This record gives sequence, C-alpha cells and structure tokens, in this order.
Amino acid sequence: MNAQEMAHDLQADLEVASLPLPTVDMSGDDLFKLGMMYSAGSGGCPMDRVSAHMIFNLAAMKGSIEARVYRREMSQEMEREEIAEAQKAARRYIDTGVVRLAA
Repeated sequence: MNAQEMAHDLQADLEVASLPLPTVDMSGDDLFKLGMMYSAGSGGCPMDRVSAHMIFNLAAMKGSIEARVYRREMSQEMEREEIAEAQKAARRYIDTGVVRLAA
C-alpha cells in the first residue's frame, strides 16, 4: 500500500469515526431526529436507509410514534435484505448496551 492509499484509508476511518451515532443517553425523540438525518443525508450523516431504519427502530422501541411511521414508510422502499440488516444492527446496539430501552 502506498502513502496515498494509506492517507485515503485514514481519511475514510476519520469520516466514519465522526458520524453521529446512537448513544445511551438519547431519548426516543433524539433517536428519531438522528434517524431523520440519516434518511435525508443531512447534519453530517450520509443518506443511508439501513442506518435510518435501524435508528427509527431504536427510537420506536423508546416510544417515538413518529419513528414507527417513518420506519414503516422506509420499509416499503427497502429490500428484505436491507430490512434484515437494519434489524440485526438495532439488536447489536441493544445487546451491547449502547442503547437501553425503557422498561
């Protein structure tokens, strides 16, 4: 790998590291707003339906009604594999404790 390739890889790693991601302290409304950012490709987030669906799923589990509506609408535009990937990613967030659901 030459220096230019290494610099490109480092830049890509930094960009991924700076993406806004779900955190433990986020409410359902906060997660909904983050999901909107991913669904629209705004606020420093790339447009990514899988990530948006995952975050809407987490927001819905924390009580966001809007997230349920948007998740359902996104599901109609996504392939089954994409939905399955989003659901698995949401489960990983829950299993690792990054997102805690309301009791």
